[in-house]
Amino acid sequence: MKRVGVREFKDHATTYLAAGETLVIERHGQPLGFFVPINAIDRPAGTAALQRLDASVGRVLKLTGLTDDELAEEFSAPLSAVAQSS
Repeated sequence: MKRVGVREFKDHATTYLAAGETLVIERHGQPLGFFVPINAIDRPAGTAALQRLDASVGRVLKLTGLTDDELAEEFSAPLSAVAQSS
């Protein structure tokens, strides 16, 4: 599974979309999301990664008592703000 920056993805989206490869799209090294094409050449790996992510998020929500929205806010906070709150 290939990891690409959001700007690189934007600039080369046509190429990435045509490649049929599952991508992790990142901003400043932090995952923003996945792109899994309908006919992905590595679909089993992409599906497995998404299933692991779903399970991990479920565990975090259960352990912390956070809501989906609260967890999403944590991921969208600047890294400096996260470090200060620790």
